[in-house]
Amino acid sequence: PSCFGYPLSIFFIIINEFCERFSYYGMRAVLVLYFKYFLQWDDNLSTAIYHTFVALCYLTPILGALIADSWLGKFKTIVSLSIVYTIGQAVMSVSSINDLTDHNQDGSPDNVSVHIALSMTGLILIALGTGGIKPCVSAFGGDQFEDDQEKQRTRFFSIFYLSINAGSLLSTIITPILRAQECGIHSKQRCYPLAFGVPAALMAVSLVVFIIGSGMYKKVKPQGNIMIQVSKCIGFAIKNRFRHRSKEFPKREHWLDWASEKYDKRLIAQTKAVLKVLFLYIPLPMFWALFDQQGSRWTLQATTMDGNFGSIQIQPDQMQTVNPILIIIMVPVVDAVVYPLIKKCKINFTPLRKITVGMFLASLAFVAAALVQVQIDKTLPVFPAAGQTQIKVINIGTDGATVQFESPLQSVNVMSMESTGYMTFDTSRLQSVNIISGNKTTSEVITLPGGSRHTLAVKNSANIVAKWLFDNVTSKPEEGNNLVRFINNLPDTINITMGDTAFETLMSFSASNYNLFPGGRKDNIMAIINSIPCSVTSKTLGFGSAYTIVINGCTGNTLDVTYSEDISPNTVHMAWQIPQYFILTCAEVVFSVTGLEFSYSQAPSNMKAVLQAGWLLTVAVGNIIVLIVAGASKLSEQWAEYVLFAALLLAVCIIFAVMAYFYTYTDPNEIEAQFDEEEKKQVKKDEDVYEKQTEAVSRM
Repeated sequence: PSCFGYPLSIFFIIINEFCERFSYYGMRAVLVLYFKYFLQWDDNLSTAIYHTFVALCYLTPILGALIADSWLGKFKTIVSLSIVYTIGQAVMSVSSINDLTDHNQDGSPDNVSVHIALSMTGLILIALGTGGIKPCVSAFGGDQFEDDQEKQRTRFFSIFYLSINAGSLLSTIITPILRAQECGIHSKQRCYPLAFGVPAALMAVSLVVFIIGSGMYKKVKPQGNIMIQVSKCIGFAIKNRFRHRSKEFPKREHWLDWASEKYDKRLIAQTKAVLKVLFLYIPLPMFWALFDQQGSRWTLQATTMDGNFGSIQIQPDQMQTVNPILIIIMVPVVDAVVYPLIKKCKINFTPLRKITVGMFLASLAFVAAALVQVQIDKTLPVFPAAGQTQIKVINIGTDGATVQFESPLQSVNVMSMESTGYMTFDTSRLQSVNIISGNKTTSEVITLPGGSRHTLAVKNSANIVAKWLFDNVTSKPEEGNNLVRFINNLPDTINITMGDTAFETLMSFSASNYNLFPGGRKDNIMAIINSIPCSVTSKTLGFGSAYTIVINGCTGNTLDVTYSEDISPNTVHMAWQIPQYFILTCAEVVFSVTGLEFSYSQAPSNMKAVLQAGWLLTVAVGNIIVLIVAGASKLSEQWAEYVLFAALLLAVCIIFAVMAYFYTYTDPNEIEAQFDEEEKKQVKKDEDVYEKQTEAVSRM
């Protein structure tokens, strides 16, 4: 059955691919934040495991191709590995339910190792699944066409690529929204089970759709794996060359010619062509090392930025959607506008030049990322080192106050209802403090622990009251959340609620603990004073801030509050990430699309599987490079790491340009035709010999 001149089975395959990519990219989008906030790993471990997973996903396709070509055939491979994949996604979803081990119901898992074990199992199954299917699905789609449908087949591959990007685009938008929801049985949490569960459901849909189409597919029997033959041929050539290493054996033109005793000339010629391309692949992993950090380092960078786009709040993991959106726009634009323009300028933009330009652009993108990082670093608070103490003063009285810290003398003036920033002291030299306010003076001896922050609240009433608050915040709030605490500046005991969060009962002139609130919101602050409710809407607290809010009184049911900023909110806007995404997407368009096209044009058609494997291998190696570089470089500054990656890629880019300069383009079809011609001649020769023999026989 056909539809618009395409085999009907194609539509099942495209829907299957869409669901599979949705499932994969959706899960991958929230993965690094799941590691960081749910499993509580630090940035470096999260990045490392993320890239290990991606590397695995690109190593397993070689396994998938082997299974399909030598054993199960493509159809059965896709079905059986999809089942593994669906199980993996489901396990992943279960691993993120905190109520699984949260017995004391405090909202964080009690037994994190159970969650780690489950999620690692899930990730391994997913890597097996996605990797195993990857090489089979597109080839299986190609198998559905007859030989005379060349035009439809090419169109199929571009629709196929589009469905990949549509799937990844939608899931990168939707999954982070699901993650940002609050859900949970006993305590409200970021909704990771939903963020992983929807991809799992779609994977199941993808599997069902694929099986429904079963009757329509053209299923080609497995024909043995070309990779195995190529490897054997190379192995034999090396062995044979080694056996004949002494001088008396004549040299051969190419080391692969040593395989000619056992393998036919055609296979040897094809293998030479493949190796010539694979040699050019050696520098390519460096590109992927940078490219795949969008999901790790760049997403972590976005968590320290301001995601307020007017009416919408962007989640840090949603910034990755810039890439598929731009891809969908850029691929047609580059093909229809940019390349023709370059051609008009009489520049011969060969595939290898395109790849070189792609590498250069990716390196630029990381320079852009480093510049953004430098801006972010300027806004980050400096926390005290081990032997230091930081103190800020809030004056909540009606008179101005002067606070003097002893040894060496340092004094600050604080007006009524104002506060200072944090001042840093050497813990060992900080001994006493004098407070002068109005016409009163008081002094006290202080012993504060090192490496900590404290707030001194001062008030001049009947006498000077000074209260020390311990600020137990040692890092900027994560995920753009805000921390808020209250000081009760009233003579009465009060109860405070902000949004849905109730604070502990506050005695007169005491402070609450910090509580966490989602970023970018205004919340209603409600205080009950002598059983009379009194409320006010807070100001917008931004992202990643910490505030102390002082409650001063109530006039006509409206609370009178003052804000003291303990940690300033994120000020660098997420939109500043767009330039680096844009440059990197341009790099991807000229690099990725060209790379595969070039590979196919330079190698015989039956060798495409080998090249596909080689290409995916470069992605895997690229992710392993991230592990090595990020692990080996003990760079404490994130911007320096970005610059390091940019420099490495630039160096590799120059090496590649040199390699490309010495590369000669070949046309595999001509080589094939030559062999066909030779075979014909050989057949003719054999026929002639045979005729002569029969003539001789008949004469006898």
